[in-house]
Amino acid sequence: MGIGHFFVDRPIFASVVSIVLMIVGGVALLGLPIAQYPEIAPPTISVTAQYPGANAETIAETVAAPLEQQINGVEGMIYMNSLATGDGQLQLTVTFQPGTDQDIAQVQVQNRVSQADPRLPEAVRRNGVQVTSGRRTS
Repeated sequence: MGIGHFFVDRPIFASVVSIVLMIVGGVALLGLPIAQYPEIAPPTISVTAQYPGANAETIAETVAAPLEQQINGVEGMIYMNSLATGDGQLQLTVTFQPGTDQDIAQVQVQNRVSQADPRLPEAVRRNGVQVTSGRRTS
């Protein structure tokens, strides 16, 4: 007589064993330690600038291009994208590898923006270029 026949001949016993195994598994699952959930969203740093009276093409050529050239290659950067609007706004977002220290990344981007500052139009320098962290507050 094999194990299969044993449980076929005793269906109530087989059901009890199955229920006990599920309860033990559920208790074990709840007892598993979870140190920390992984960081899913990569850190981002935003660079914003205003060039009053300029169109999107002018902003792209005179503001976005110098900033992108200077910021490109900052340590831990994955990619960046920029959006120049027709009302004189520039939004440049720099995305870093997950696990990158966001404060250090912000300082590095700010240093690169400072290096590009002399190449920017006077109106942009007057208004200032803001570098902000994409950190969410909860």
